[in-house]
Amino acid sequence: MKYIIVTGGVMSGLGKGITAASVGRILKNRGYRVTAVKIDPYLNIDAGTMNPAQHGEVFVLKDGSEVDLDLGNYERFLDIELTASHNITTGKVYRTVIEKERRGDFLGETVQIIPHITDQIKTCIRQAAEEEFPDGTKAEICLVEVGGTVGDIESMPFLEAIRQMRGELPQHDYVLIHVTLIPEDTMGDMKTKPTQHSVKALRELGLHADIIVGRSEHPMSANTKRKISAFCDLPQNAVISAATAPDTYAVPMEMEKEGIADVLSAHLGLDRKDADTSWYRVVNKEYTSRVTVAIVSKYGIEDVYISIKEALKHAGRALSTEVKIAWLDAERYERCSLKDYDGILIPGGFGKRGIEGKIEAIQFARENKVPFLGLCLGFQLATAEYARHVAGIADATSEEFGEGTHVIALLPEQEGLHELGGTMRLGNYTADIRDGTLARKLYGEKQVIERHRHRYEVNPEYIATLEKEGLVFSATNKNRMECLELPGHPFFFATQFHPEFKSRPTKPSPPYLGFVEACRANKRTK
Repeated sequence: MKYIIVTGGVMSGLGKGITAASVGRILKNRGYRVTAVKIDPYLNIDAGTMNPAQHGEVFVLKDGSEVDLDLGNYERFLDIELTASHNITTGKVYRTVIEKERRGDFLGETVQIIPHITDQIKTCIRQAAEEEFPDGTKAEICLVEVGGTVGDIESMPFLEAIRQMRGELPQHDYVLIHVTLIPEDTMGDMKTKPTQHSVKALRELGLHADIIVGRSEHPMSANTKRKISAFCDLPQNAVISAATAPDTYAVPMEMEKEGIADVLSAHLGLDRKDADTSWYRVVNKEYTSRVTVAIVSKYGIEDVYISIKEALKHAGRALSTEVKIAWLDAERYERCSLKDYDGILIPGGFGKRGIEGKIEAIQFARENKVPFLGLCLGFQLATAEYARHVAGIADATSEEFGEGTHVIALLPEQEGLHELGGTMRLGNYTADIRDGTLARKLYGEKQVIERHRHRYEVNPEYIATLEKEGLVFSATNKNRMECLELPGHPFFFATQFHPEFKSRPTKPSPPYLGFVEACRANKRTK
């Protein structure tokens, strides 16, 4: 197993995750089996209870783990499915060590950061790296992204564990990539001092950067690279320019041009193979048309909906259609503005705020034959909207929102739960699809597996009433409703699951593909 460690300096949010994912894609294009690990140095066990407006999207893995959004980037770039072991948090590590101490596993030793915490971190990294793929093979290369920045107090045990790993592994089985900021002054000159200080902080921890990836608005000049090379003690070809790209999927190609593949091959003792360019051709496909989709959201931060944005992009590329997104605040948008868009999407979420605005948007889409896609909460609100305005249940709502007729009810297994972390209906579940439905047309299969994250469901007491009034529940899991659709409408489709979590650039999600296609047809008829 070869390890590529990715650290960051100067400031957070530089794009370590995209850098790591891009490096993985570059190696995968050369035929190597690649996996990834994200280290998050917060005390939370996982990302499940974190405020999305503060932390960004909570990505859900196939085993139901709620993890950092970077795991979504890894899955999309590398076209793999990860599990809980691939997201390591301070909370997970300390909980495991304390449980071992309570069991007496340490035989009376004084339990300390070194060696007990650092040993556990290394164990977690190796276990994730060695985890088998579904076909029974294992990765040859493991990417390890260390969250936060060098110098953060909470990151210290992880960086110490990384330092120890370097001494324990053969020379060609370890490389450290340091991502740092290259700002520009008012004259447009690139400044290298932040990088120098960041590398100095790294050295003080006993770590040496083998490759520096400089994040900047514009490509680095040769002179800037020479300065970084001289001051940071690494070859000039190991200073990689990572200018802001118009699309994250363009980053691997830009890094290819910088020659990072040759530098990595030299450090890791890899054969210098030619790259398979088929993935690049897919993600750089040119557009021949454009649609604009209104996403009626309640969080106001695009990072909350990264997987939705990417799934729309995947579907658009497959159809050579650029998908522009208009972000509408569920509490403030004007209903009359909805006529300006080619489709309407209602994403997931929690809480009562903005619900009526979302329901109004669904009603507009239904009555005006505008393509509509509802996801999780969007599925539940589409049910409530239909119950109110077609089935005559004027006060139809969800049990989550308080008084009214609860056409959406709490899942029975959620009754009496007090802990919030990891207790929802999470991860992969099957959905059986009815013949002759839009769902069957989209998926082309009788049964599919999709990822879930919810506590509420369509109340079984009202299913018959809603179906009698024309609403079709086209996919189910036993007695649970998984999809709904409306015959006679150009595209009115909603899912209890989150199909965006499994969408890939080379394998767009079927509901998104159908939705974008319907948006394109709607634009032509305007």
